[in-house]
Amino acid sequence: MELPPGPREDPCAWDDDSDPEPEPDPDAQAEAYVSRVLSPPQFGLAPLRAPPLSAPAAFSGAPEPRPTSKGPSVQFPGLLSLPPELLLEICAYLDARLVLHVLPRVCRALRDLVRDHVTWRLRAQRRVRAPYPVVEEEDFDWPAACIELEQHLSRWAEDGRWAEYFCLADGHFASIDSVLLLQGGTLCLSGSRDRNVNLWDLRQLGVEPSRVLVKALGTQKNSTHKGWVWSLAALDHRVCSGSWDSTVKLWDMAADGQQFGEIKGKAAVLCLSYRPDILVTGTYDKKVTVYDPRAGPALLKSRRLHSSAVLALLADDRHIISGSEDHTLVVFDRRANSVLQRLQVGPAQGLEGPGLHVAQPELLYPSSLPQLDSYLLCMSYQEPQLWAGDNQGLLHVFANREGCFQLVRTFDVGHRSQITGIKHSLGALYTTSTDKTIRVRPSDRLHPLLARNTPLDFACCPPPGARAHRPTTDHLHPKPSQRAKWDLC
Repeated sequence: MELPPGPREDPCAWDDDSDPEPEPDPDAQAEAYVSRVLSPPQFGLAPLRAPPLSAPAAFSGAPEPRPTSKGPSVQFPGLLSLPPELLLEICAYLDARLVLHVLPRVCRALRDLVRDHVTWRLRAQRRVRAPYPVVEEEDFDWPAACIELEQHLSRWAEDGRWAEYFCLADGHFASIDSVLLLQGGTLCLSGSRDRNVNLWDLRQLGVEPSRVLVKALGTQKNSTHKGWVWSLAALDHRVCSGSWDSTVKLWDMAADGQQFGEIKGKAAVLCLSYRPDILVTGTYDKKVTVYDPRAGPALLKSRRLHSSAVLALLADDRHIISGSEDHTLVVFDRRANSVLQRLQVGPAQGLEGPGLHVAQPELLYPSSLPQLDSYLLCMSYQEPQLWAGDNQGLLHVFANREGCFQLVRTFDVGHRSQITGIKHSLGALYTTSTDKTIRVRPSDRLHPLLARNTPLDFACCPPPGARAHRPTTDHLHPKPSQRAKWDLC
């Protein structure tokens, strides 16, 4: 590696660098590294020597330093002559998307600096107040995490002062138990105890209020279902709704919400998960049932995985994960067609106020399980992190480590009642609760940035593509309507 000449040394003395120094100077190596990484190549010029950082260096091809002249300089002044630490400090004031997608097109030096994941890890750590991410990952996407985190902080800056708030007060005459946002948040579906699934066009908010409510799905004269609508799920433009009438109905939003299928079960459908190859239902009769939506839909299998009603459900390419009132979390292996794990969910011991508790996982197999006070009501999964809210207002984080889910941490996020909806991403965490609040916070912080009381008897405001519902049998009676108000914290 070529070392830079000192400020008073003859540049020609560095022509012969065939024999490396036995003990290289660390400072000289650092200067050479900065010069090599940050100096763009110059075509048509003789090879250049790395200039010292303290003063501009002369053109190394000349035998003697040239006097100062007013002509064009062949040195490297400006940003690229700065140490990488200063460049990173400057980039910290720029939008993360611009840094990631624009700066690499400027020159090779900036490209190498921006593509280094250490750069993004340092950037994220400057903005967080706790260990991040919650679950350690070897291939964690630091650039994407920085973008989402900064967008979240910007969107909810100043306690959400710049966020718009709309209340859809008309359309249902009973409690709403499920909400689903579609197409980037432009469309909304709401399922209610009035047995209807309403379609809302949010693009008309503030423009044509009379056109916000599009219609109630279905062709029945009075309602979409014959029972309370309790769950909603979507895959692209296809939507399914689950009801206490023991049916699942499928709707095509690309065809103006026309129904294209119906599943008639034997028990109330409390939760749903919609995948390209399977449609999974969790029902009141303790079963998890799998259908093929491409064929009919056709029944593939039904398993009684719990000893009580199935309240929360999600699926991916390898697993079906379900939570129940029997205080267990069951991980079903789709490929092996068997139960992979059965985890006991219980209250965190030693949790001190709104904070963090590191718990040891307890793995149980099908047997007589002790009944505890905590069970899961909602889940959000982004491999390898599984976030779940329980009936005590606590948030549990499980890590998928080599196919084995382990409980790693439990959060008290400030809810005073059941957590009924959750959406977790690299940069944000949204939770809803029967305490009539929506809490929004960065993924790294435990205290909420924003909480709002809602006019509904539960809170439901997940980001686009997520669902919020209250799949618990403890609250089956309507409550009096309450006035909406802000509660910023």
